[in-house]
Amino acid sequence: MGFDAVDVAREALWQALIIAVPILGAGLVIGLMVSLFQAVTQIQEQTLTFVPKIIVMILVAIFLLGWISVRMTEFATKMFVDM
Repeated sequence: MGFDAVDVAREALWQALIIAVPILGAGLVIGLMVSLFQAVTQIQEQTLTFVPKIIVMILVAIFLLGWISVRMTEFATKMFVDM
């Protein structure tokens, strides 16, 4: 089976997307909730939007670290075997 650079790039981008979506999705949800809170309370503090998103995204990344490691290891193994 031919395995060219386009296939490798497509597979790498797909893996990156699968790994990034849960972390970015958590940041999106928290950002929307904080924005809604700011709109309701009329608090316009810039750090209020940044800090909760960073904390939640770090916690989600730590929580998913095992799953991310397995995905990346399987991808690397597949790349080495197929080349």
